[in-house]
Amino acid sequence: MHLTRRIWIQLAIFVIVSLVAILVMAFGFVKLPRLIGVGTYRVTVELPDAGGLYERANVTYRGTEVGQVEKVYLNNGQVDAELKLKSGIDIPSDLEAQVHSQSAVGEQYIALLPRNGTSAPLKDGDVIPRDDSSVPPDINELLNATNRGLEAIPGDNLKTTIDESYLALGGLGPELSRFVKGSTQLAIDAKANLNELTNVIDNVGPILDTQTDTSDSVQAWASHLATVTGELKDNDQAVRGVLQNAAPAADEVLALFDRLKPTLPIVLANLVSIGEVAVTYQPSIEQLLVLLPTGTEAIQATGVANRNTKPDYKGAYLSFNLNLNLPSACTTGFLPAQQARSSSLEDYPDPPPGDIYCRVPQDSTLNVRGARNTPCITKPGKRAPTAAMCESDENYVPLNDGFNWKGDPNATLSGQPVPGLPPGSPAAPPAPAPAPPAIAAAEYDPATGTYIGPDGKVYTQSNLAHDVPKEQTWQSMLVPPPGS
Repeated sequence: MHLTRRIWIQLAIFVIVSLVAILVMAFGFVKLPRLIGVGTYRVTVELPDAGGLYERANVTYRGTEVGQVEKVYLNNGQVDAELKLKSGIDIPSDLEAQVHSQSAVGEQYIALLPRNGTSAPLKDGDVIPRDDSSVPPDINELLNATNRGLEAIPGDNLKTTIDESYLALGGLGPELSRFVKGSTQLAIDAKANLNELTNVIDNVGPILDTQTDTSDSVQAWASHLATVTGELKDNDQAVRGVLQNAAPAADEVLALFDRLKPTLPIVLANLVSIGEVAVTYQPSIEQLLVLLPTGTEAIQATGVANRNTKPDYKGAYLSFNLNLNLPSACTTGFLPAQQARSSSLEDYPDPPPGDIYCRVPQDSTLNVRGARNTPCITKPGKRAPTAAMCESDENYVPLNDGFNWKGDPNATLSGQPVPGLPPGSPAAPPAPAPAPPAIAAAEYDPATGTYIGPDGKVYTQSNLAHDVPKEQTWQSMLVPPPGS
């Protein structure tokens, strides 16, 4: 038989197409290399029992097929499954092997679930221990248990239960669906935050202990809350009245603010200035508040000392010991006597230039509460007559030492001029003759006979002491002692 060239070409093309088809079939569908073990490696899984697993069952990793079950066999009374996995897919060795069913009739497969994605990958010959594997429950036992449970339920009661369930859940499909979806999302979030939830569960003991330890306080709080709610119930009409009248009261408050709009900003602006002063003088304000109760006590002492007495005296309980000119009046730093104005005048001339105050030493007994002893708030420990001197580095300098006059007592030595009389004023009348010194009286200590004289010095008169042997009278006090 003679074949033409064309037939030979057709036969060659047919053979080439057949070989390509056979190769595609072998490698693409039959996967011949995998059947003979090329590009695969084997891993053994120790199982509690077979769980319906069979040969050529799929093996998945993260939902993707990565191999098959090559065989399931007994090993010393235990069930082992040998897996043939694809090479080139790194599967972490720290994992769990779980047998699952794709449907109710079987079709088991092994799912590899990694616990630590950074662990070393599986290699040929590795063994997944039995503690890291699980199988689903036997479907026959599950069906038998379900059947026994259904048989234990009386038929009439089951019908009643179904009917009541229909009445309770009928028409609630969307709500139940939303509830199931919410529960699923809650479970997903709980799994994503598993470490935090585990930490909360592990450390919830101390929190519960605190609740146990404070149970009395919780019960007291609940009791007080019950009392409050009971009071609200008993005063329901009053509460309703407050709620009903709240809106008119708010309207009145708004109307008040509307009336205060023209003046309220000015008041608040002035309060800002007052606030700055109050902040500066905060220690003094605190001291004033500290001394206020003591002052109140003193006022009460003078007002109630004569209460319930016979006869019933009215008025304050006062002492009329006249310490005249003790100490004497301070004239240093003030205007001359010829420029003193009579208290009967009603005009109000401009004040003289400069600062007029008692300019004696700060530790003098004259005018101890004068301007020279004003504490400097911003510089504790310093005393000065003016705020400018307080803020500066200048210290107070007296004109003289009080009783011993040095120079002009009218502040001219400090640079302050003595104001002159206005032009055309009549000449000043001559100065009157000096008046005799006033009789001074002083309180003395009856135990020692000591007292402070008008000059501020301490004197002692021994015959005033209580231990003098002879009787003392007021006449003898006026007579100088013998030999004086």
